[in-house]
Amino acid sequence: MQTPETHGSCQCGAVRFHLKAGETKANVCHCRMCQRAAGNAFASLLMCDDAMLTWYGTPSVFASSSIAHRGFCGRCGTPMFYRQHGGPTEIMSGCLPPDFPFQPVRNDGIESRHAWVNRIADLPDSPTREELTRATLHQAPERS
Repeated sequence: MQTPETHGSCQCGAVRFHLKAGETKANVCHCRMCQRAAGNAFASLLMCDDAMLTWYGTPSVFASSSIAHRGFCGRCGTPMFYRQHGGPTEIMSGCLPPDFPFQPVRNDGIESRHAWVNRIADLPDSPTREELTRATLHQAPERS
């Protein structure tokens, strides 16, 4: 899918990136390694060619397996990407702006998918709790 140019960052803003417009592919991975790396039930990832990315700040890197590594902010710990050796970069969707047109086309690693994930769309929605909307945030502002 063709996606627009955008910027993204970790939570504290020490590591940022510029993503050029171009061909990308979004997926959701439920494998155990992605669950642990994201600290969540799944990782939602945007695959893009490395030539589309310009980094500002240097992500720390962890060799999560013999075939891949994961990038994160060494200051705030935000997981930022997954990359198989010799493969494209897969940006964690939480590092993208909220209005980015992230459209997953596939679920991977379904053998480890938590059963409750299938019921998320059926749960009632509610806005952010009021006390959280008044909190002082210690994170980088969104950048357009």
